[in-house]
Amino acid sequence: MPRDRAHRLPPGHLVAPLELITVDGEPVVVPDPDRLVHLQFRRFAGCPVCNLHLRSVVRRHAEIEAAGVREVVLFHSEADELREHTADLPFAVIADPDRRWYRTFGVEAAPRALLDPRVWGPILRSITLDLVAVVRHGKPLPSTSQPNGRIGLPADFLIDTDGRLIASKYGSHAYDQWSVDELLNLARVDVRR
Repeated sequence: MPRDRAHRLPPGHLVAPLELITVDGEPVVVPDPDRLVHLQFRRFAGCPVCNLHLRSVVRRHAEIEAAGVREVVLFHSEADELREHTADLPFAVIADPDRRWYRTFGVEAAPRALLDPRVWGPILRSITLDLVAVVRHGKPLPSTSQPNGRIGLPADFLIDTDGRLIASKYGSHAYDQWSVDELLNLARVDVRR
């Protein structure tokens, strides 16, 4: 895993075509010839902090699609484990347990993911919400063993139909990613070009 910023992809970078497979076996091609792609790198299956963020994306998914953006979310967990945690998500979920795509996009793992005080509030809120879901709805808990670790940092990439990287965000802690409003603003700016 690259630990320096030299491996980060800058806006304008041309992303080579990717052929990804969802946890349900469906192919996903990036870039998408018909719409922008918001490629999100999250942490592990059942990650409470990731779930908190993804709930905000799910709530506004219709709005995101109406803006011409396709959501594609990667986790560094196995597909079998991801399926039980992501079955209700209305967008493509990709398992990348070997972190192949994390390396390609320069997405890091670092202890600061959980040590930064800015993430402590979201951690408490997300754990509380997930515990309620476990008790009320039987939602599964994340595995106590995470072979690929718990210290991954999030990253967001907005890719146009030709593969040009419109914008990127490399998180400095576990809850440092684009909000839905930020994503929609980036998509609107790109449409005006």
